Amino acid sequence: MKFRIRDIITSLRPSRNPSEASRHARRALRKPFSLSETIFSATIVFLFLPLFVLTLYSFVESKSAAGFKFSFVWYEQLFSHSRSLWRAFRNSILIALTSAGTATVLGTFGAVGVNWYRFRLRNYIQALSFLPMVLPEIIIGVSLLIFFARLGIPLGLFTIFIAHATFNLPFVFLMVMARLDEFDFSIIEAAKDLGASEAQTLFKVTIPIAMPGIISGLLTAITLSLEDFVITFFVAGPGSTTLPIFIYSAITRRGGVTPIISALSVVMILGTVLLSYLLRNFLKYIAAK
Repeated sequence: MKFRIRDIITSLRPSRNPSEASRHARRALRKPFSLSETIFSATIVFLFLPLFVLTLYSFVESKSAAGFKFSFVWYEQLFSHSRSLWRAFRNSILIALTSAGTATVLGTFGAVGVNWYRFRLRNYIQALSFLPMVLPEIIIGVSLLIFFARLGIPLGLFTIFIAHATFNLPFVFLMVMARLDEFDFSIIEAAKDLGASEAQTLFKVTIPIAMPGIISGLLTAITLSLEDFVITFFVAGPGSTTLPIFIYSAITRRGGVTPIISALSVVMILGTVLLSYLLRNFLKYIAAK
């Protein structure tokens, strides 16, 4: 009995020799070469290194033999002297908000109609909704240019608005459709059993449940409108320069990216990161309700 108790006590003492578990833990820390992790790291560096260089050059006032001279002179010029740039930025924001809002309203009601009702052309409408997404942008731009020319519509902000709303509509439509595919239609039946009309069911049941998809479609449409260049290049007229066209003109006119454009890019990157963080928390709040 004493021998067994002594064996038990001895087994509970920490051993001086490394245990099997510790040897496995140290072996796990010495990971072999991983091709997937190497490719992932190289991809991250490839994506973010240009942003780092762009940010660095936005603070460089001049280059000399002694090195770089850092200052905020380009940011001062950006906010004080670049009136044409801010005019183009205002046009981009105006077109993005209006076209994205229009595309969101039309895409939402279109998705609800296709999801709710069964009619003869339903499958054709769903198939045609993919067309603007798979066609090259240059084809869409040339087609819209010919369309406006045939109708005699002068090119300007209005034609840019129509073009952006047209190619943003399928993205909103598909995002809302994806949300409605997960929809429990027993909720609609319960609302109708309680005496709700079709309009009340739409605005008080369906749209609130589909709100995460609607907001995602709206944000996607705004992003696509802000960064579009090819389609806008074909349908823009005099005095309707957007920010991508202004940046392209500045680069081709001066032979490279100017420091003011670099400063503007840094401001837009910071604004995008902040807006994405706030909207991410907002979407989480909506989805949790």
